[in-house]
Formats: sequence, structure tokens, C-alpha cells
Amino acid sequence: NAGTFIKEGGANAVKLEGGLEIEKQVRAIVNAKIPVMGHLGFTPQSLNKLGGFKIQAKDKDSQDKLIEDAKILEKSGVFSIVLEAIPESIAKEVTKQLSVPTIGIGAGRYCSGQVLVVDDMLGMNDCFVPKFVKKYASLSEVIKNAVKNYIHDVKTGKFPDDETIYK
Repeated sequence: NAGTFIKEGGANAVKLEGGLEIEKQVRAIVNAKIPVMGHLGFTPQSLNKLGGFKIQAKDKDSQDKLIEDAKILEKSGVFSIVLEAIPESIAKEVTKQLSVPTIGIGAGRYCSGQVLVVDDMLGMNDCFVPKFVKKYASLSEVIKNAVKNYIHDVKTGKFPDDETIYK
């Protein structure tokens, strides 16, 4: 599948969620010369398994496991690791112990880089938004009004009009 993503999907890399449990898959993909990014902490593809959006690595055992998983991923050949929804102190420790960059999303200030989901940062929807998201715009109402106006114009025959059709 990783090869298909690269070849047919135009991807430059694949991202895999997990640590020890995916070590063999990471090594196999890296050995096939496909770049792999790891992902630890809150793992979106495991949303239902985790019981919804929840902060991860809150206790000592889970923190130790996350740090160990990060080291396993690095040894397996990942080029970087996303750290999502974990305490800042753990992200700082992981970043300090690894030679590969860490990318934080809700992991505090001490990662090598930061990322946010563009729909969240632009306020494009009214659904749940995690605490770590800073909204740089509130486009939800703008989008709703635009769609509402579009529907109205289509239903009333105002769109398409002479300015928007080819003659």
C-alpha cells in the first residue's frame, strides 16, 4: 500500500501511527526506500479505540511507553515523528532524546516544528476543536452564508446569469 501511495497517489512519504506494534512495518517500508513519518500520542485513526479525542501520555507508564516508542521509531528509520495531544514536558523530552525532528500538534513549544489542521485554524466548521488549536479566522459563518446565498440564487434563477455563462 505504501508503494501505491507513492506511485499512484503522488505522495512523498507515508505516515504510520504507533510505536512498537508497527516496528516491523516501518522497517519494511523504509527498506523499500519509502520515507516514513511516525505518529505518537493521540492517533486520529484510533479515535474510536481511544474513546474519542483524549489527551495521551498523562501518567508515568504511558509517558515511558511513548518515549520508548519514539526511540523504536527512530531506530526503525523514520525521518520524523508527529507528537499529538501530549503534555509539553513529554514532547520536550522526546525531542531532546531523538535525532530526528518532532512535529507538534498539541504537544507544546519544544518540538522541532508545529502543524495545525487548516480547517481548524481557519474556523471552517463548528464541530469540536481541541484546546491546542488557535483559530486565525472564523470562516464557518462566512461559508454557511455563501452556500445559503448560492442555493438561493440557483433556486430563484439568479445563477447562472448573463455574467457567468458563455455566449
